[in-house]
Amino acid sequence: MEAKTNPMRLLDRLGIPYQVHDYGDTGVIAGMDVASVLKEDPDEACKTLVTVGKSGRLHVFVVPVSRELDLKKAAASVEEKSVEMLPSKELLSKTGYVHGGCSPLCLKRDATVVLDSVPASHERIYVSAGKVGLQIELRTEDLIRAASMKVADISR
Repeated sequence: MEAKTNPMRLLDRLGIPYQVHDYGDTGVIAGMDVASVLKEDPDEACKTLVTVGKSGRLHVFVVPVSRELDLKKAAASVEEKSVEMLPSKELLSKTGYVHGGCSPLCLKRDATVVLDSVPASHERIYVSAGKVGLQIELRTEDLIRAASMKVADISR
């Protein structure tokens, strides 16, 4: 494996154990495809979705690859009138990540981070390691602590 990513360095600093899963340069970035390649439970494998609220604030939602983000529930969870997906062209400048490699850890800008209640009920979780082709597996409670996440019902 190449050098560690910022999310890995953060977990190391916090003393949180994790396992890296490398699915390489396969061209696969769709969540369900990644979960299939890595033989992960689609309710534990998560995608990180970045939104902007009516207020202009960034909000990051972590939902299972098997489900979709419910924008109304998401907005309510962060006390916004509405949220909309951040345009892909703004992802790198606002988060420090590219599409398919966005992690809920070590975001470039402050953002509220919310974990869906479905993966929150599982013991382990898989999220992007901050680079396309790499995922981190760790205990869900450790991710919640490391990312200062709140948990809410935000998917359908």
